Amino acid sequence: MRIERDPSGDFILESGEIADRFGLSRDDFRQRIRQGLVASRVERGEAEDAGTSRLSIRLGNRLWQAILSNEDEVQSETVTFVRGQGQVHRSGDRKG
Repeated sequence: MRIERDPSGDFILESGEIADRFGLSRDDFRQRIRQGLVASRVERGEAEDAGTSRLSIRLGNRLWQAILSNEDEVQSETVTFVRGQGQVHRSGDRKG
């Protein structure tokens, strides 16, 4: 997966690649974005993780997360299923 940054430093992800992670077509994924059903978050690493980032995208009960190196390269990614309030069930790991 290729992740870039725009001039202001925000991450840019290819919607087709993210849609694939959720088992959707690009059009279906974009429709869910327009409906406000997709949430995202960026967390910056601290201490020994300084310079790294964790990107999270949630769609319903599914959560995709990627850990990026300080060069913005995907080190690992996972898709998990969220149960209830914050409980997470891991469905598999993918390497960048």
